[in-house]
Amino acid sequence: MLDGGKRNVLGVLVDVVDYEAVLVRTIEAAIAGRPFTVSALAVHGVMSGRDPAQRRVLNNLDIVAPDGQPVRWGLNLLHRAGLAQTVRGSNLTLRLLEAAAESDVAVFFYGSRPEVLESLLTNIRSRFPGLTVAGSEPSKFRAVNSHEREAIVARIKSSGARLVFVGLGCPRQEVFVYELREELSMPLVAVGAAFDYLGGFLHQPPQRIQRAGLEWLWRLLLEPRRLWRRYVLLNPLYLAMLACQAIHVWTPAIEGSPPAAGRALDA
Repeated sequence: MLDGGKRNVLGVLVDVVDYEAVLVRTIEAAIAGRPFTVSALAVHGVMSGRDPAQRRVLNNLDIVAPDGQPVRWGLNLLHRAGLAQTVRGSNLTLRLLEAAAESDVAVFFYGSRPEVLESLLTNIRSRFPGLTVAGSEPSKFRAVNSHEREAIVARIKSSGARLVFVGLGCPRQEVFVYELREELSMPLVAVGAAFDYLGGFLHQPPQRIQRAGLEWLWRLLLEPRRLWRRYVLLNPLYLAMLACQAIHVWTPAIEGSPPAAGRALDA
């Protein structure tokens, strides 16, 4: 198990962890019934930390796992982390579901579209027959008011869940788990596109594509209209900023700004 603590990557504190470390800490928190926040963060998520308020959110999560080779490369380049693998959101979800089934931890899925959730739950129940699915709820794809927020919290609590998977997309899902971490005394795990992958709406890239750090290209080919700005513009900027940090031209600050008071939660 590798759990080497947090390291500064462009101002975002990313954890030097492997799957086992995330798994053990998350399931322990679920069994103990205590708040715990996790995000599997790729380049887009790290770059979202350029916004000071979002950086504050990310740097107050319990675990920010390196999802994607470029983030792993960043940790190894900047901090000699020795990370041999990434922590992909979809793979992490599967491992956590297997552990939840073995530990009798009921799970809840929040986010995505109704048809994705329906397919996801069918596949999950078939793969993990001993797993207790306490409930699921699709995203509203908009900001919610205080009454709706309270209702979401109440539904998750009353479901009997002890572990929640959140698939709202970055950066909305990280804000969601950060904002609700104290109200829901259980782990909240932001897993990005895992719902789409495990529901069969996206196809996993071949291992050679993942090892080469080209999963972004795979996603771009699958969803060019939605993702072209993210990858064509952000990836080169990420590499340029990484180089500046590596040669000590720039030392990114890890402090962020408090979120704006009274802002609505995107759910």
